[in-house]
Amino acid sequence: MAAVLSIESVMKFAIALFSAAHAPSSRRALLFAQAALAGGHEIVRLFFYQDGVHNAANSVVTPQDEQDLPREWREFVEQHQLDGVVCIAAALRRGVLNADEAQRYQRTAVNVEAPWELSGLGQLHDAVQAADRLICFGGA
Repeated sequence: MAAVLSIESVMKFAIALFSAAHAPSSRRALLFAQAALAGGHEIVRLFFYQDGVHNAANSVVTPQDEQDLPREWREFVEQHQLDGVVCIAAALRRGVLNADEAQRYQRTAVNVEAPWELSGLGQLHDAVQAADRLICFGGA
């Protein structure tokens, strides 16, 4: 009888989300992130870029018969104490602002709060360096 060698290793993932909250790939990204943690893996950072920044906005109103992905992302990040970063340039371009940026640009709307952090693309680069794999969802 042959012995079976089973090697289980923990993977470190950086996850980048490029699609808006209503897009199927946003749901797939959340399901992947949940499965990764359930499998004992680590998420180094979640990075929302391009239209993906809308997943961090608390101003998105989801119809009652649809999945409220921005709320689910926020709860997921809070529950697992993950590093959730929203690309600041993409966010500003789309009117997704935290209190500091709203004040800086003299806007009244603040629609990004903790646990999300607005930061630059360097955060994605750092996450890729720390992770075993970068997994991207959405985008062109």
